[in-house]
Amino acid sequence: MKYGIIGAGAMGYRYGVMLQENAGVTVDFIETWEPNIKQVRQQGGVKVARDHANQHIVPINIYTPEDYTGHPDVWIIFKKQMQLADELKRDAHLFHEDQYVFSAMNGMGHFEKIADYFPETQIIGGTAMIATVLTGPGAVDFMGPVGSETMHMSKYAGEMDATTRNVMADFKAAQLNPIWSDNFMGMCLSKVVFNAVTNSLCTMFELQMGQFIEYPGVKAMATQLFNEAYDACERAGIKLIETRQAEIDSVETVSHAYKYHYPSMYQDFSHGRPTEVDYINGYIAKLGREHDYVCRVHEFVTQEVHLAEMMRQYKQPAVPVQV
Repeated sequence: MKYGIIGAGAMGYRYGVMLQENAGVTVDFIETWEPNIKQVRQQGGVKVARDHANQHIVPINIYTPEDYTGHPDVWIIFKKQMQLADELKRDAHLFHEDQYVFSAMNGMGHFEKIADYFPETQIIGGTAMIATVLTGPGAVDFMGPVGSETMHMSKYAGEMDATTRNVMADFKAAQLNPIWSDNFMGMCLSKVVFNAVTNSLCTMFELQMGQFIEYPGVKAMATQLFNEAYDACERAGIKLIETRQAEIDSVETVSHAYKYHYPSMYQDFSHGRPTEVDYINGYIAKLGREHDYVCRVHEFVTQEVHLAEMMRQYKQPAVPVQV
């Protein structure tokens, strides 16, 4: 099958390059950030490294939405939540009724926007425990050793069909290590509640994940945030695919595995961009209130991240340096 990547950022590059290089499928990249497009075309592809080493050029096809004339079988969307609506409007002329779409973006809210352009039965959702850094225009760093990628997939609506099976097979061939779930919301929220701990707290205190996990109180903090999130989900009738204890344990495991990694929320924060906290902690808080449950800590963390954003006018955060 042929794939079109909407958003040639950190995760867009990772999925696209791994599909192209490992699965041997055709991949086109659709991008709107001009410096990124210009750099890729100048250097003949995207610079790819893994854990800061072995940087090399991978030739890719990259287009603006207005220049593209291809017809992929499946779109893969990786945009920031607050950019997605405008992106989909700009790309709408490229969408056709026979196409499927996959997305594993952080946070919640994107699938409803995607469903305005694609039938619900042709939307495949995903979550990715895959750390990746866009180090600059036309340059990406895959974090973690080869084979460490972990992701889940599920249909937004309907049963698994032939196209979905083909996508999963291509992801397996790409070494993205997909795991299938029949529990769409439980899959999505399991990743959201994890990000609500690591991404938000590391961002506020400008920490790498390895620095974060050194604090002795991390387990207690994580437990409080997870318990609120799980209580909200239970009231909403959503059963997460991970147990509370598994989520708590995963904070330590993942933080050690990616100890030099700044979460994507901090990457946005440090470059002066809006964060996705409203779609992560804010989403959990909203879900709770919709079901007569107040997630006081998640509401507080959401406000704290926004306070940190405002404080950038007085003190600029350190931009992560990739060495």
